[in-house]
Amino acid sequence: MKTGLDLVNECDNFPYYESDPEEYSRLRSTSWELHLEGGSGPYGYIKQSVVEKMPWDHDAWQIDDEKKCITPAPKRYTHTQETVIRETLEVAKTRDIFQILRGWRNELYPVHGPYSSRKPMVSMERAGSALFGINTYGVHMTAYVNTPQGMKIWVPRRARNKQTYGGMLDNTVAGGLSTGEKPFECVVREAAEEASFSEQLVRSNAKPCGTVSYFHIRDARAGGEAGLLQPECQYVFDMEIGAEVIPKPGDNEVEEFHLWTVDEVKRALAEGQFKPNCAAVLLDFFIRRGILTAENEKDYTEIVSRLHRKLPFPTS
Repeated sequence: MKTGLDLVNECDNFPYYESDPEEYSRLRSTSWELHLEGGSGPYGYIKQSVVEKMPWDHDAWQIDDEKKCITPAPKRYTHTQETVIRETLEVAKTRDIFQILRGWRNELYPVHGPYSSRKPMVSMERAGSALFGINTYGVHMTAYVNTPQGMKIWVPRRARNKQTYGGMLDNTVAGGLSTGEKPFECVVREAAEEASFSEQLVRSNAKPCGTVSYFHIRDARAGGEAGLLQPECQYVFDMEIGAEVIPKPGDNEVEEFHLWTVDEVKRALAEGQFKPNCAAVLLDFFIRRGILTAENEKDYTEIVSRLHRKLPFPTS
């Protein structure tokens, strides 16, 4: 059975230099840095195996073997940096070089510059984001019902044929944050698509509750190549709903919903049934609701701090 700290370790599993300098140094030494013209960088970590396979056009990319830096070089190519990245990923997809690109979304993820710029440096195809190891962003919402027997939480099971974490348990609503999309608008959209919640219901009842952030090394369950690096920030929302509101799958990504007691959710967490980042969001929910406390969790302080990791690259 998994403890709360086990669940955090499974999600936030890129080593910290302070606790494991040898493993941290090994991973950093085998990763290249993504740089962008006009920025101070780095903006992502690219695994050595990806560097070796990616179909780099040397007229479009500046590759520094000594510093292990890779930069799209549009001045040498007449295209924008974003176009260079897109065309490179499209070639890799056409040649079927990376399994992860078989899940091509036609959805753009932002690569943020300094906070003061307030806009992304570039955007790239979502399916290729982990190949470049950029910060990614999403939204997660926990919908719950207060009953005479206590709080109950709506828990969906992901479709078993889903490319990523098929058949695992999820948060009530969750999804990736595309370029230009605001977190609350993303929640409204995802809630309609995944749970058939009305726009009015979500706008009236969903409450923003901060963020959960971590640095994840993907495994085979994530779909595609194992070992890709994914630092990520989730904007977290809670929504209390009445017993009469029943979520229903609105697309092919959710198989079914369960209305579970807190103890039932805890049991599923301990059994490792939840997708790793969904387990982290639920731990945050339990902390904020006073269900997980310093009195009943010996690793409370570390769990709280690890759920809010500082991401390695510029953030939105």
